[in-house]
Amino acid sequence: MLILGIDPGSRITGYGIINSVGAKNEYVASGCIRIKGDTLPDRLKQVYAGVTEVIELYCPQEMAIEQVFMARNADSALKLGQARGVAIVAGVNQGLEVAEYAARRVKQAVVGKGSAEKSQVQHMVSSILKLPGLPQEDAADALAIALCHAHTRSSLIMMAGAKGSRGGRLR
Repeated sequence: MLILGIDPGSRITGYGIINSVGAKNEYVASGCIRIKGDTLPDRLKQVYAGVTEVIELYCPQEMAIEQVFMARNADSALKLGQARGVAIVAGVNQGLEVAEYAARRVKQAVVGKGSAEKSQVQHMVSSILKLPGLPQEDAADALAIALCHAHTRSSLIMMAGAKGSRGGRLR
């Protein structure tokens, strides 16, 4: 299953695609959609077009995106929320289910610590996916979001399988 992770931003939107089969996750692609322009509507249009292009190019089956966190600057949080919204619409318009994860949960899933630094996320993403080097921060965050989704999916599948067991034995 190909999973697209999105780290939304109104200036840089990171994306990462992994192939998740059972507990095994393989790197497929990652990068950044660099947004140009002065007006927010123009930048949002570019986020939408860039995410749509990535989806059409790689044909992922599912998409995961980071939830908005409350930043110190309300204006920045609103712009981030709008970029996130157009990325979600791009995914939904392409028929993808979209899962949302808090940044702390993503860091916990990848690094083992919800308060991890960006450099720790980069290092662990590189290690987990056996990359030759460190991906750029926004791409690493997007790959971490995809990995978090893969981990959550496999945990839910295992839990569903465990419901069919009794006392540690399958019925």
